[in-house]
Amino acid sequence: MAAPASGKVVYEQEGVFIHSSCAKNDDQDSLISGILHVIEKDSSSVVEWTQTPKEKSPRGSDHQNNYEAEWDMVNTVSYKKKPRSNGDATTHANGESKWSFQFSLTDLKSIKQNKEGMGWSYLVFCLKDDVILPALHFHHGDSKLLIVSLEKYVVLCESPQDKRILLVNCQNKSLSQSFENLLDEPTYGLIQKLKKDPYTATMGGFSKVTNYIFDSLRGSDPSTQQRPPSEMADFLSDAIPGLKINQQEEPGFEVITRIDLGKRPDVIRREPLSAEEWTKNMDSEGRILDADSIKQMIFKGGLCHALRKEVWKFLLGYFPWHSTREERTNLQKRKTDEYFRMKLQWKSVSDEQEKRNSRLRDYKSLIEKDVNRTDRTNKFYEGQDNPGLILLHDILMTYCMYDFDLGYVQGMSDLLSPVLYVMENEVDAFWCFVSYMDQMHENFEEQMQGMKTQLIQLSTLLRLLDSGFCSYLESQDSGYLYFCFRWLLIRFKREFSFQDILRLWEVMWTELPCQNFHLLICCAILESEKQQIMDKHYGFNEILKHINELSMKIDVEDILCKAEAISTQMMNCKELPQAVCEILGMENSAVTTPDSDTGEDEGVTVMSRSASTYQNISMPVSAANGTRENAQQMAVTHSANRLTPT
Repeated sequence: MAAPASGKVVYEQEGVFIHSSCAKNDDQDSLISGILHVIEKDSSSVVEWTQTPKEKSPRGSDHQNNYEAEWDMVNTVSYKKKPRSNGDATTHANGESKWSFQFSLTDLKSIKQNKEGMGWSYLVFCLKDDVILPALHFHHGDSKLLIVSLEKYVVLCESPQDKRILLVNCQNKSLSQSFENLLDEPTYGLIQKLKKDPYTATMGGFSKVTNYIFDSLRGSDPSTQQRPPSEMADFLSDAIPGLKINQQEEPGFEVITRIDLGKRPDVIRREPLSAEEWTKNMDSEGRILDADSIKQMIFKGGLCHALRKEVWKFLLGYFPWHSTREERTNLQKRKTDEYFRMKLQWKSVSDEQEKRNSRLRDYKSLIEKDVNRTDRTNKFYEGQDNPGLILLHDILMTYCMYDFDLGYVQGMSDLLSPVLYVMENEVDAFWCFVSYMDQMHENFEEQMQGMKTQLIQLSTLLRLLDSGFCSYLESQDSGYLYFCFRWLLIRFKREFSFQDILRLWEVMWTELPCQNFHLLICCAILESEKQQIMDKHYGFNEILKHINELSMKIDVEDILCKAEAISTQMMNCKELPQAVCEILGMENSAVTTPDSDTGEDEGVTVMSRSASTYQNISMPVSAANGTRENAQQMAVTHSANRLTPT
C-alpha cells in the first residue's frame, strides 16, 4: 500500500478504480486499482488517489503504452499532468506512479455522481480551472462515506440543473450551514472555510479563530503570500458584497463629526410587571386599557414569568392590543385550523414524493440536525424523545410550508426555542414565531440585506458615541464589526443565559424607547468592553476571541440600563446628526444648530418633547410602586409623542 502524503488521514478507502480503457471486454488490465485518501495538511485539506502495487502486467509494455496514450487523450481536454521528471515516464511530485494524483479542496468546483442502480458507484471531480479528473469507481465500498468526509471541509449542494452534480460552496447551502460551523466546526475546518467562504466563517465560529489565522490565510494562496494584515480585513469584507461601513461610500452620506451628547443620565429599572398590574389594565371584556403604559412598564422591568404566556402574544402581534377576550378566542380557533392544514401538507408527503423534492429534503435534514442540539441543557428540551423536541421539529417543518421560499435556515431554531418554552402550546408558539420571523426575515434571506444594513447602522451609532474606539477598531482591521454578526443575526440568543434572553427579548419587543434599540444594546456591550480591548492592545484575533468569550457572562440588567441611558442621552441631544435620527426613528425631528433659538424653534420643540416625554413616563415608574398610576396617566397624555414607529 502506498503511504499517504504527510498529514492526518481522515478518510481511507481501498478498491477505488480508474477504468482506463473504453474497450468492451473484461480484461482486468483496463482497471487501475488504487487507494483514496482525504488528508488534513498544514496548508489545506487534499484528496489523494494512489495506485496500489501489483504484479507486472503479462501483456507487457505495449499495453502499458496504450494506457499512457489514453491518459494523454484525457489530458488534452482536461487533466493537467505534473511535468515529466525523465524522458518517458510521468512521475508524481511525491514519487508515486503516473496514475497517482492529488488536489486541494480549495480547488474543487463540483462532484458528479453516478445514477442510482447503475453498477458500481463512482465520482468525477471537476476542479475550478475546468480540469476534469478521471472517474473513480468504488468497487469495495460506498462513495457516500467520502461525501460525508468532504462535507467537513467544503459546503456541498445539489445542482438545480442536475441532481447528480454536487456544487461546492453553494450560496444557499453556505448560509444554511453557518450555524453548524458555530457549534461544532473544528479549528482547521474553520480556517479552510474562511479561505473558501469568508462570509460563512465570519458569521459563526469566531470561538475557533486562533492566532495563526492570518498565517493560514496566506499559507497556500500565492495571491495572499505578501499581503499585510490590513489587506486581510479587505479580503474578509469582500465576502459580503455591498457591506461598506465607511459612511462616505454610502449614497446620501452624512459625515459624523464629534458632537457633545451631553451628560448621560442614570437609569434605574423597576420590578417586572405583575399579574395584578396586568389585570388592572384590562376591562371586563378583556381589552387592554392603556397599551402604551403596559409597554413602558415591560420596557422598564420586563414581565413576571407567569404573565409571559399571555403577554408575549400581544408583544409579538399575534393578539391585537385592542381585541376582546372573545375575539382572541375566535382568532385562536381560526389559527389552529390554519396551522394544522399546513402541518398536514408536509406530514402527508410520501417517501416517493420526498425523493423528488430536494428542497424539502434539505429543509427536513437541517431541521432534524438542529433540533437535536438546540438548548438541550434546558429541562424543556433535555433527554431523548422529549416532547419539546418533537414540537420544535414540527413547528419548524410547518413554517417551511408557511414560507417555502425561505424554508429553514440554521439559527431559526434558536429563535423558536424560547417562544415554544414560554407558550407550551404548538399552535400559539407557531404563530408567535411567525410574527417574530416577520421582524427577522431579512436576516436569513440569501442576500442578507438586513444584516448589511444593521452593521452599517451600528457603525454609525458607535462612531457618534466614541469615535476614538471606532478608530482603534479600524486600526486593528476590526472596523467592519464582524464580531457583532451573531448578536444581530439571532438577537443575542447565544450571548445571554436562557432566562436572561426571555427578559431581553420582551423588553426589545416593546419597541421602546426608540427604533433599533437592539443596536444600542450592542453599543452598550462594546462600551463595557472598550477599556480592556484598548488597554491590552488587542489585535484582530484577540478582539474576536474576547467578544466571543463574553457569551453567558453579560449582565442583562446592567446592559439594559446602559442602553436605555444611551438612548436618553441621544434623544436629549439637540444636534443629533440626521443619519442617527433616522436610525432611531426620529427622522421627522429637525436637526438644530448651536445658534438655534432653543426656546421657540419648532424642530427643537419636537425633539425635546419626545425626549422629555420618554423621561416623564419612564422615570416615575422606576421609583416607588406608589407612583405607577401617575406614570400611567402621563403615558395617556403623551402617547401621541412616542418615538416608536407607527
